[in-house]
Amino acid sequence: MSQASENQTSERPQTDDTPHRYTAAMARDIEVAWQDRWEEEGTFAAPNPAGPWAEPDKVAALGRKLIVLDMFPYPSGVGLHVGHPLGYIATDVYSRYHRMQGRNVLHALGYDAFGLPAEQYAVQTGQHPRKTTEENMTNMKRQLRRLGLGFDNRRTFATIDEDYYKWTQWIFLQIWDAWYDADAVREDGGLGRARPISELVELLDSGERTATSDDGRPWAELDATDRAKVLEGYRLAYQSEAPVNWCPGLGTVLSNEEVTNEGRSERGNFPVFKRNLSQWMMRITSYADRLADDLDGVDWPENVKRLQRNWIGRSQGARVTFPVVTTAGEQAGIEVFTTRPDTIFGATFMVVAPEHPLVDSLVPQGDWPEGTEAGWRGDDADTSGTPAAAVAAYRLAASRKGDVERQTEGRDKTGVFTGSWATNPLTGQSIPVFVADYVLMGYGTGAIMAVPGQDTRDWEFAEKFDIPIVRTVQPTEGHPDDQPFLGDGVAINSSNERISLDGLHVGEAKERIIAFLEQEGTGHGTVNYRLRDWLFSRQRYWGEPFPIMYDADGVAHPVPDAELPLTLPDVPDYSPKTFDPDDASSSPEPPLSRVPEWVNVEVDLGDGRGTRSFRRETNTMPNWAGSCWYYLRYLDPANHEAFVDPENEAYWLARHDETVEGAPAGTRDPGGVDLYVGGVEHAVLHLLYARFWHKVLFDLGHVRSEEPFRKYFSQGYIQAYAYTDARGQYVPAAEVEEHAGGHGAEPTFTWEGQPVNREYGKIGKSLKNSVSPDEMYDAYGADTFRVYEMSMGPLELSKPWEIRAVVGSQRFLQRLWRNVVDEATGEARVGDVEPDQALTTQLHQTIAGVREDFEGLRFNTAIAKLIELNNAVTKLDVPPREVVEALVLMVSPIAPHIAEEMWARLGHAGGVAFAAFPESDASKIVQEQVTCVVQIKGKVRDRVEVRPDITEDALRELVLARPKVQAATENGVRTVIVRAPKLVNVVPA
Repeated sequence: MSQASENQTSERPQTDDTPHRYTAAMARDIEVAWQDRWEEEGTFAAPNPAGPWAEPDKVAALGRKLIVLDMFPYPSGVGLHVGHPLGYIATDVYSRYHRMQGRNVLHALGYDAFGLPAEQYAVQTGQHPRKTTEENMTNMKRQLRRLGLGFDNRRTFATIDEDYYKWTQWIFLQIWDAWYDADAVREDGGLGRARPISELVELLDSGERTATSDDGRPWAELDATDRAKVLEGYRLAYQSEAPVNWCPGLGTVLSNEEVTNEGRSERGNFPVFKRNLSQWMMRITSYADRLADDLDGVDWPENVKRLQRNWIGRSQGARVTFPVVTTAGEQAGIEVFTTRPDTIFGATFMVVAPEHPLVDSLVPQGDWPEGTEAGWRGDDADTSGTPAAAVAAYRLAASRKGDVERQTEGRDKTGVFTGSWATNPLTGQSIPVFVADYVLMGYGTGAIMAVPGQDTRDWEFAEKFDIPIVRTVQPTEGHPDDQPFLGDGVAINSSNERISLDGLHVGEAKERIIAFLEQEGTGHGTVNYRLRDWLFSRQRYWGEPFPIMYDADGVAHPVPDAELPLTLPDVPDYSPKTFDPDDASSSPEPPLSRVPEWVNVEVDLGDGRGTRSFRRETNTMPNWAGSCWYYLRYLDPANHEAFVDPENEAYWLARHDETVEGAPAGTRDPGGVDLYVGGVEHAVLHLLYARFWHKVLFDLGHVRSEEPFRKYFSQGYIQAYAYTDARGQYVPAAEVEEHAGGHGAEPTFTWEGQPVNREYGKIGKSLKNSVSPDEMYDAYGADTFRVYEMSMGPLELSKPWEIRAVVGSQRFLQRLWRNVVDEATGEARVGDVEPDQALTTQLHQTIAGVREDFEGLRFNTAIAKLIELNNAVTKLDVPPREVVEALVLMVSPIAPHIAEEMWARLGHAGGVAFAAFPESDASKIVQEQVTCVVQIKGKVRDRVEVRPDITEDALRELVLARPKVQAATENGVRTVIVRAPKLVNVVPA
């Protein structure tokens, strides 16, 4: 296996007689020249209806708008590999195709530049992360430009640009200064929307709404500090004690996605602990229903919608309180959420998450209480002497596990008895309360009633800890006695003196028990969500500073709009303070806290209280912040007065006339980006977070569209083989040699004469199988690279990178070039000759098929049709101009540089970017004839040439009129079996 540059081939070698042959060198010259021209002429600059770039006349002269975007890339230090451009080429083809149809197309790309890798490099080297990031962006811009992508480069920006994150901070303040009124009526008639906090204050001042402080004092009696604390409980952005992933070895809180299944940091492999820490949160849960329901209105893959709905995790059930007495002798209650309240009679124990706030009050400080089974005291003999020691040891061990590991089905159940019993509110029996890691604080209430008869995990736990099992649903006949029953059936063992569910099916039993719980005051029907409020702060340097500062009373105040952006100061050390990796009791100390002159400021808020001392927030926003709204800034990036002009937003993200196919009746189009392409790995959190921000901005009147992305397309990946030596170390894939196996055996592979193992999967620098686009540009040219990536297979599927197959794409372009250009003179060799009927038919069939394929993002099948048409032209001595020009125009979205050059050599000025895409003329398509076999009593007796679209009636009439058939049916026809257009069987009477 050789380097990409060694794989360059041409059907014929270039000679002095063919100076105009299309080679990699010629491709480079053509491509760079056209890229320069596009840039000079601003070819892809899309006019705006308003704002700094207002060109309303141009907007009016163009057709329907189209906004096409890719997911924000991160500017990696190693640059692009050949897998990265797949989606960018696809959106470019789609954009160019629609631009040729006269539409006003906005296609742009920016950079998600507040990233952890740049900060880590800064920690290691002391170099400012901005310098590293900007160098990386410069390299990526060079690589993307060389690819010939038709971006409106005026609209390019990065999240680290101060003029950009000024508006990120401003949007944060809009969210912070808002609350969710669940009773407010929206435009669509639904209930619930965000409103400014000032409107809540008016309602509280007037008495239309009531609120009290933690100690029960009414709003009217509260001072400004206490009122601010009350409002904190309503704000959509707020601070709260929350269970977080604390990594002492890194000195920062991590998102769930940054924690491995083993409960360690993805970066550095340090232990990660669950800790309750004060963090900034986003109240995304207020939007849970809208985020789930509004998926009906967007054109997204069903699997992505399912992923989002599962993440939101909406379920109906009941909240039930199980009474418990704390170790201090106080009456308390453990609240659980259950989707099966009909099974409460079968609850024989309870489980609380290790992070549950009640745990400490349930654990006695002395010896194990009477009735404690030996197996309930934990697995560690050294700590099982007292409940406090056993529970503490268990909680520490659980804090080192990730949520995925804790939830893994089939793993051995672990837990420890807290030392307290709760009371089943329906049976009155005392049931033990355990701490176990298979229960998470992130879902429900962080506590469960365990019904082993109806739940697999509870059954396994009950068996291990020798806890009684009571079935509350009648199993089907033959169901094993040693397994829980998870199906539907009638209730059994579910009655007391006040209520009986016995004999009722699940649905009816649920209704009756919920009504009973509400009547008794021990529970109520409710809807629960898996979705938790969004943890929105990091103890890092390289992120957007929060535009928040605190007064002497700890009350949060916004940084005045006039002082935005609040920029990052220089710091002596980019790293947060780190601790012993196992020091779970440590607390974060962000880098910004070490710059006291930045942290402590004197500000006059204009509230009549004069200049006061404030302390700035020292956490920074996560990199999600900048990627939540960047699609909006593309619409108006030169606007310094607003994050987007309302007229521009209304134009580019306007609602369509039609709704998404399959949407429920009455669903209205939400508007948003017309096509958004990106990998499925971002199909949950990025899309969910962006939808949340957009809906808040919609509620507050800042945007008119209700969704950020009307249509989302999930692209596949390009994968490649990687090779490891005997040590398991990766070796350069390009240097591996393949050896054919004999007699059908599998091939073998060697590197430097030594056997290596082959594996298949990702492309990456660490795997030593990465191929840079730069190698492809040098060896083949950008257009060949573009054609190859688009021809590899369906865009939504992952496919293998095979560098030897690139030659086929190169040959296609070389043949096309020779059909247009004389290799000796460089002049056009087409003629004004009429194509024959067969070629005319093929041309118009190709046009129709390519248009359909481009619309449906089926670029691989479009290329196949273009190759077939080009091959037909290759057979002719004089290529017809009509066919060749249409072929060049159809190729231009995929291979724009060579198409531009050929179009110019065909005598056209102005380029192909805005040339009209060919139209198919159905009247010029003459269908080919097919042979219809005529059988008489099942034996072939005749054949007739017919049109492929002939109807059954017409074919029957035609066959019955044939002389051979008439001679065989003199006595009449018994039956005629017609299989148009290829078979007719006649049975004589």
